[in-house]
Amino acid sequence: MTVSSEPQREPAPGQPSARVVITHPNRSKPVVQATRATVVLLLLASAGLVLIVTAGGWTVLQSAKPVEIAYIAIYITLAFFAARWNRGVLPVAAVLAVLLGIFALVAGPSWFARDKTGFEEPSLSAGLLGTLTLLIVPVQMLLVAFAMRGFSQGWNVEVERYEADPAARLYGDAPPHPA
Repeated sequence: MTVSSEPQREPAPGQPSARVVITHPNRSKPVVQATRATVVLLLLASAGLVLIVTAGGWTVLQSAKPVEIAYIAIYITLAFFAARWNRGVLPVAAVLAVLLGIFALVAGPSWFARDKTGFEEPSLSAGLLGTLTLLIVPVQMLLVAFAMRGFSQGWNVEVERYEADPAARLYGDAPPHPA
């Protein structure tokens, strides 16, 4: 529950003052919370996989280093904003996941081709890097599915209600108890 920056509204003459309270009813649902946690987890897992592939193949990667570093930084940033209920990052995450999934699908077999003689050996084995690169593909597919599911759940829906100010007394002091 978030209280707006405008804590008091002008009361009508003869009415007590009230505070504006903004609530997000969809965020309290367990399925919505699970979707958010899954999106954050998939973003962090994707960043971790890309980090492992980048670090493990650093010596043999040619021009992909800036793109991979950018993906890691962007995915961590998107995970931060998704954890803070920012629904606007979900379509961006889905689009980037599609692109990364395509890159990984194309790059995976080339890691397996490096197992032959004559190629420089990366820090991690080329077979392991190929497996991790191809593992990125289903993770990205799951990320697209859960990001779009989260986008349709209405994380941004706000309900505004007025709450009586406890400092304002509507009826004055309570009468004494007749006991």
